[in-house]
Amino acid sequence: MLLAVLAGLAVAVVAAVVSQRAASLEASREAQGALDRARAEAASAVRTAEQEQLAAQRKAETAARTAALEERAAAEEALAKDERALDEREATVLRRQGIIADREDAIAAREEAIDAAQKDVQARRDRATGLETDAAQRSASARSKLEELAGVGAAELVERLGRTWLEEARARAAAQIRAIEQTAADPAHDREAKRVMEIAGARFRHHYLTERAQNHLRVGGDLVALLLDNNAALHTAIQTASGVTIHVNDDKDALRLDSLDGVGKELVRRALHRFVKKPESIDDARKDPDAWAARAKDNMTQELRTLGKRAFQTLEIPKAHPEIVELVGALNFRTSYTQNQWWHAVEAAYLAGMMAAEMGLDEKLARRATLMHDIGKALTHKIEGSHAVIGADVARRVGESELIANCIGSHHADEPANSVYAYLVAASDAMSGARPGARRELAEGFTAKVEDLERIGFQRRGVAHAHAVHGGRELRVYVREGEVDDLGVVEMSTEIATQVADQMTFPGQIKVTVIRSFEATSTAN
Repeated sequence: MLLAVLAGLAVAVVAAVVSQRAASLEASREAQGALDRARAEAASAVRTAEQEQLAAQRKAETAARTAALEERAAAEEALAKDERALDEREATVLRRQGIIADREDAIAAREEAIDAAQKDVQARRDRATGLETDAAQRSASARSKLEELAGVGAAELVERLGRTWLEEARARAAAQIRAIEQTAADPAHDREAKRVMEIAGARFRHHYLTERAQNHLRVGGDLVALLLDNNAALHTAIQTASGVTIHVNDDKDALRLDSLDGVGKELVRRALHRFVKKPESIDDARKDPDAWAARAKDNMTQELRTLGKRAFQTLEIPKAHPEIVELVGALNFRTSYTQNQWWHAVEAAYLAGMMAAEMGLDEKLARRATLMHDIGKALTHKIEGSHAVIGADVARRVGESELIANCIGSHHADEPANSVYAYLVAASDAMSGARPGARRELAEGFTAKVEDLERIGFQRRGVAHAHAVHGGRELRVYVREGEVDDLGVVEMSTEIATQVADQMTFPGQIKVTVIRSFEATSTAN
């Protein structure tokens, strides 16, 4: 039994060994087959990769050859283009060289012609010099013979002829003046002038308000205390900006403005009014008084320019130099016998334009000259002299035409008029100032002024008459010819003008004219 079991085990072991070997052989055969297949697949992949690499290489070579061919074709085309451009440039150079050669030939020919012409000119000049010398000699010989025959020298003869021509010219001028005076005295001319002035006066209508300058301002103690606070810093700043001396009364509640500058006084009044209307501005003024006053002055200057531009726009005339525009605007704060000078200038300009239109003259030119005629009044507080002369100087300096400048300077006879427009300006100025209600002056003050003027004129020895004319703007003193000589007349006019300036107070200027006349009387029987 045991043997049978052992035999069975041995058989099983042998069977297992045999089975294991068979399985090992089978696995070995399968592994070898897989290896063979893998090797075959690897070889196939290698062959495929080699083929693909070869194909890619061929493709790259083909692309490279194509690109090289394209680049070569482009290079050949560019080279051909450059060669064509070079050929064209060479052709252009050849053409220009031919042109230059032709021009050089032409220049050479011209130089030869110029040389020939210069030689000819020099020859003619030499001949002309000889002829001039000969002519001068003959002229001198003929002149000496003529002087010998006439018995008078050439210089003396020229002087005689000059005197004769001068006398004839003076005679003709005197005849023309007499003719003008006779014509001017014709009532028909007076009627025509009055008609033109009446038409202009009737056509112009405007609403007027009489303006008075305010020199005394009752502002109250609080405002005066504000001005005098901090060592009067604000008071000083406003004075400096305006150019107006501000005096405080003893009660410390009112101010007096001492200045002839209407713009400066208006600046002070507006500054004080701003403190009342806008109390919050007081803090800004206290922090920096000078800057605050400077801003107020800048605002005032801008308003002057606006008023000046408005005058030119109202009259429909081209604007002038900015300095004149500003002066025209400043006239709004200047009065003459209570008449606002800005409105006076505009009104007079309208009148002058209408009279010019009636006479067939340039209406715009007449308006322009008349609008500017009083610009000197805006500077009389800075510059000594007649406002007409000051205004004419300003107009000439900034480039206005001489006709305009003469209209300004001659409207009060400070210089002779040189055009009909000057007379239109003077006439329209007088019409605007003389209309009812335009100006106001107390009769007592005017009478006292005239009496003082005539009294000063009568104080000199040899005075026959003394009359104040032109509304007290001129003093005419007539002296006796036998008692005062010409030098004494000059000295007397200076002395009288000095005395008038020292003893009287008046706006503008007073002209002093001393007249020494000789009268001869005879009777025809």
